[in-house]
Amino acid sequence: MGVNLKELIPDDAKTVIDDLRALRGKVIVIDGYNALYQFLAAIRQPDGTPLMDSKGRITSHLSGLFYRTINIIEHGIKPVYVFDGKPPEIKHIEIERRKKVKEEAVKKYEEALKKGDLEAAKRYAQMSSKLTEPMVDDAKRLLDLMGIPWIQAPAEGEAQAAYITRKGDAWATASQDYDSLLFGSPRLVRNLTISGRRKLPRKDVYIEIKPEIIELDKLLKKLGITREQLIDIAILIGTDYNPDGVKGIGPKKAYTLIKSYGSLEKVLKIIPKAEFPVDPIKIREYFLNPPKTDDYKIEWHEPDEKGIIEFLVHEHDFSIERVKNAIERLKKAYREHIKGKQLGLEAWFR
Repeated sequence: MGVNLKELIPDDAKTVIDDLRALRGKVIVIDGYNALYQFLAAIRQPDGTPLMDSKGRITSHLSGLFYRTINIIEHGIKPVYVFDGKPPEIKHIEIERRKKVKEEAVKKYEEALKKGDLEAAKRYAQMSSKLTEPMVDDAKRLLDLMGIPWIQAPAEGEAQAAYITRKGDAWATASQDYDSLLFGSPRLVRNLTISGRRKLPRKDVYIEIKPEIIELDKLLKKLGITREQLIDIAILIGTDYNPDGVKGIGPKKAYTLIKSYGSLEKVLKIIPKAEFPVDPIKIREYFLNPPKTDDYKIEWHEPDEKGIIEFLVHEHDFSIERVKNAIERLKKAYREHIKGKQLGLEAWFR
């Protein structure tokens, strides 16, 4: 879910990209779980059924990861994926909430199918998407075969991605969630893995989704606050660690309160009945100092053509023609945008 800061981000604090080539030469750390969930939700049959192989194993996430990553590299972007580790204890309420939402969505999906309402069935099927450990392992294996680096975070993937970016080992993080900004990422790229023409839910209307860059320093300057105050605003609205936020307080009111009183502690003195499942000061501290690791390498390698074909075609029943064509694109993109340019990351930040 993540915190919803959309209402607080002014247009002049973000840059909308018309062409992914605007990010050419940039190393971007992608929130792996976030991307895989997007692929699971978007790549489905008309009735909401995900793509599956002959053994009944879901492959929607592999399809999205394979073809979308190739598209990203073709535009000159150097992707790195980061995967979540063990969730922090303070996230247990949100994890339980998500579990219940998925269980309810499964029931509504089955009801919609019985009624023949395919649009509703697909919508509820998307909401019930589950990412299992074997599915994540398959995604990592595919990235290895493609020659794409991935990093295992000790806890929250977005926190690790933000840390890598702050260190200068990447130019930006990529996720749909705004949490990367709370974790201190200098730049957040949204819509990187889902850009393109998309249908609006429950409407026969299509819109063009374009990637956008949000720069943390520029955002804070526009809002006239510090990163700590941005975190305090998020806590009032609701984060993954206190999903409900404070009753009656939305983004604009939270911003006004923090801007006026300066800190969460002072705001809570005027709303003493506010309830939190976790000490809000601990939530702030987690955003400021999450678990992270320096034990990683960012290196790209020549794609393993035979390995990709064995894995996708022979193990998971992908079309051999489509996969071979995609591999040729991947090899070409690797030669043009990655090979011979790995002596120093600094060249990618010019």
